[in-house]
Amino acid sequence: MNQTQAFHRRIDAALHNDQLRRNFRSALSGIQAKRETQFPDDTQLQSLREQARMVRANALVRQPELLEQLEARLTANGIQVHWAETPQQANTIIGDILQAAGARSVVKGKSMVSEETELNHYLEQLGIEVVESDLGEFIIQLAQEPPSHIVAPAIHKNRREVAELFHRFYPDIPYTEDIDQLTQSARLILREKFAAADAGISGVNFAVAETGTLCLVENEGNGRLSTTAPRVHIAITGVEKVVERLSDVPPLLEILTKSATGQPITTYFNMISRPRQPGELDGPEAVHLVLLDNGRSRIRVDEELLDTLRCIRCGTCINYCPVYVQLGGHAYGTVYPGPIGIALEPQRIGIDKVGTLTSACTMCGACGEVCPVKIPLPKLINRLRAEAVNEQRTTTPLLGRGSLRKPSEATIWKLWQQMYSRPRLYRLFTLVATRLRWLTPGSLGGWTRYRSAPRPAPRSLRELAMKEGFGSE
Repeated sequence: MNQTQAFHRRIDAALHNDQLRRNFRSALSGIQAKRETQFPDDTQLQSLREQARMVRANALVRQPELLEQLEARLTANGIQVHWAETPQQANTIIGDILQAAGARSVVKGKSMVSEETELNHYLEQLGIEVVESDLGEFIIQLAQEPPSHIVAPAIHKNRREVAELFHRFYPDIPYTEDIDQLTQSARLILREKFAAADAGISGVNFAVAETGTLCLVENEGNGRLSTTAPRVHIAITGVEKVVERLSDVPPLLEILTKSATGQPITTYFNMISRPRQPGELDGPEAVHLVLLDNGRSRIRVDEELLDTLRCIRCGTCINYCPVYVQLGGHAYGTVYPGPIGIALEPQRIGIDKVGTLTSACTMCGACGEVCPVKIPLPKLINRLRAEAVNEQRTTTPLLGRGSLRKPSEATIWKLWQQMYSRPRLYRLFTLVATRLRWLTPGSLGGWTRYRSAPRPAPRSLRELAMKEGFGSE
């Protein structure tokens, strides 16, 4: 089965799941409403967006030197820095650290980068127990599913589905569909895991080069427990998360939280700069940071596609995407769904692997309008669509460029170009098409699967204009 067939099969499954679509529609409508209340003044919003864009753009332009500065500061602070070019290297580094520390159990905070590397699966193969401590991640770990959203991984499940899942795995806990009670049950389960864990793993929202500080945004306190309670803390993040100064963080934090969840600020904002020091009562004995490239440096080479890396993983583009609300995250079949996934994944993995994702976009422009760091997502997606079928040879670093090109389609478009650029030939074509309109086929491939085939009008626009006395031969 090729990528197009697999994608269409996932789409069909999602569109025929009425409960799934109701779950998404309800959840995303609520998130949108909360976000709107946080930005009552559009002028202030646009000013904040521009400030956040400039912070991220500056960091990307200066990324190599900022990463060197970050490593130096972190090392001076006592944090060990590791570089990984591929997911396999990142997993090996983390596995080696855990095995050297004798760790047999790990509590893990939310991390999309670890989803890129399939870290949980790798560690489990080493005999290391991994427990997701974020409530949404904990739910989908029980369900053996990947996240369906960047910020809310279990957004595709309603309270009844979560209640049934908990009852299946923890039958001793009384069945309930009350959200507060379900949350409390998860806390009781996870509390024992936090106390017994040998190591903790987390993601990173921003890494500050100036001070050597790892910033972690969260609401549940699980991130703080994952990074401070175990004796070893391992953070993993993409190389693009570096920012220059500590003063760059407040505008990013403000627009991240308001955009992602409609909150003025999250419950917890953690700033990690060093392991436990002599005389301190808590904190890990050792802190490690794994910086993963995984195609990011290749993306950064292209001056236009570079904008993709400005993403702060707020999920706002996903929340406003009309395609995502109908399909959900799993239909995309990639780590990152929605508009940011359509723009990022073909660059990261290869157009030949997931280039079909670019068709899951209506070009409505909503994602570009709400992105807090002004990533021109529609423009990038359109560029990738063109690259997928482009035959020209350039220095672009895109993997699988031109892999979706079909000779038959290319020939048809070339013929159309030739005809459209020659007025007399085009007039002849329209004359034949209008007079023989009854020969129009009823099926035009996949386009007419859900649509009626268009039929030419009895007379062309030019003929109608001439009849009314406009124009000339």
